[in-house]
Amino acid sequence: MKTMFTYNWAVREEWLKWCEEISEAELLAKRAGGVGGILHTLFHVIDVEWSWVRSLQGKSDFDESFDDYRSIRQVRELEDVFRPEVEAFVLDWNDGLEDLVYRDIGGDCKERVLTWGEVMRHMIAHEIHHIGQLSVWSREIGRKPVSANLIGRGLASGITG
Repeated sequence: MKTMFTYNWAVREEWLKWCEEISEAELLAKRAGGVGGILHTLFHVIDVEWSWVRSLQGKSDFDESFDDYRSIRQVRELEDVFRPEVEAFVLDWNDGLEDLVYRDIGGDCKERVLTWGEVMRHMIAHEIHHIGQLSVWSREIGRKPVSANLIGRGLASGITG
């Protein structure tokens, strides 16, 4: 699990750097699918990750609007504020947390009973899904996307040649 979060963070950092070379108009342009556009999607990924971690811990959630984070600098600052708490939670993860029960009230106002492990895996898949959208949008504007390849990132541990 920790490897996949580390993978997502590395890819996210590359996307944030990629955004520094893209015009603000392109970053803010509405796109088909997703939450709306490139920068809004990165904001969303950062927000959702932090919100889930805080929710699992019984802490208050983030209630800010993307309208207040409409530059790459502001989204990076949000990442810098949120990442340490998320990273500490992920790095402290242990098998004893896997089956803890989390009760979630969905958009339909119905309660869902989930496990912490299920929520963590959802967070991983959520970001990977949105990274795929960013890749499509980058090609649409004629730019090479960030590699989504896990292989070659040096994330495998304990493997000897």
